[in-house]
Amino acid sequence: MKKILHRAWAEINLNALAHNVEEVRKALPEKTEYMAVVKANAYGHGDEAVCRKLSEMGVNWFAVSNLEEALSVRHVCHDAEIFILGYTPPECAPDIAKYNIIQGIVSLEYAKELCQYAESPVRCHIKLDTGMGRIGFRSRDALTCTEELLPLFDMKMLSIEGIYTHFAAADSPEEEDVLYTRQQEERIFEVYDRLSDMGHKLPHVHCMNSAASVYKPNERCTLARVGIIMYGLSPNYPVPVPVDIKPVMTFKSVISQVKTVYAGDCISYGRTYTASEERRIATVTVGYADGYARLLSGKGKALVHGVPCPIVGRVCMDQMMLDVTDVPADVQSGDEVTLFGDCDITADWLASLYGTIGYEIICGISKRVPRIIAE
Repeated sequence: MKKILHRAWAEINLNALAHNVEEVRKALPEKTEYMAVVKANAYGHGDEAVCRKLSEMGVNWFAVSNLEEALSVRHVCHDAEIFILGYTPPECAPDIAKYNIIQGIVSLEYAKELCQYAESPVRCHIKLDTGMGRIGFRSRDALTCTEELLPLFDMKMLSIEGIYTHFAAADSPEEEDVLYTRQQEERIFEVYDRLSDMGHKLPHVHCMNSAASVYKPNERCTLARVGIIMYGLSPNYPVPVPVDIKPVMTFKSVISQVKTVYAGDCISYGRTYTASEERRIATVTVGYADGYARLLSGKGKALVHGVPCPIVGRVCMDQMMLDVTDVPADVQSGDEVTLFGDCDITADWLASLYGTIGYEIICGISKRVPRIIAE
């Protein structure tokens, strides 16, 4: 195993995953079921191991982005409820039904196309665009929106089981964003209630993402779609999370060489770093092809023997350099380097250094980086 690991690898701690799930479950209303969002290969963590662990914990709902991801989850979780949040080509309707997958319906046109290809009824939830501006039915008022949905219930090849929306700013504590989220919430429940009054009482209504699940859970939601917080990251770093979460992924690499440089010596492409005095520089076997962003050049830090060491020079495709001068221990070739997931060097913190979000950091760890599962 050590030979496989001896370049760059991501350790996936399933005990941390289980801890996070239980913490979020405590925050949910009693009748709200936990829906684990495992799209993008479980946010880069590896969907097979993650889904297997979640299934063992009694999680029965999984959300994905597309049919390929849904089939990957179905391979592991044979009896689970699997929900496709995004677009699936209409010609795939037979496979959606065959594998008992639930599809999001985003428009009347899309619904008609699905029905044209369907050989048996397709289970679905209706997507409302209440303010995100991406996909879904959108009208100026709830009454008009409800009326636009009614034709769906006459389509024999659709089995409509729920209605859902996605919050745009549930992770923000700003007063205007809190109000906006409340308006989105009110809109979907008004449409849901109007449909019920017209004889279309649906089993499921859901709008809570990670942020809403812990900041402002709504007992009317039958499902909570829990994503980023399950993996131990904040929905909106550095806004505090009101539950105790632990990072599930720790990204690691090793040192290939340690050298001494002197005043005037340059490091890496473009000569962006020039030593002002004698320094000890360690080359690490990880780079932007592994998912460690080039934009972290001269900004990020990594842990060597527990000491945060700054990146010097530009991050290369397969390598980067750290200044290890201040590490008390004797740094040598083969020493382990923690890139994120330990102490204060988190994916969220690294993301903040160059204006992105922790989601992008963990999802961006490339496929050539092996995921090592630990419990």
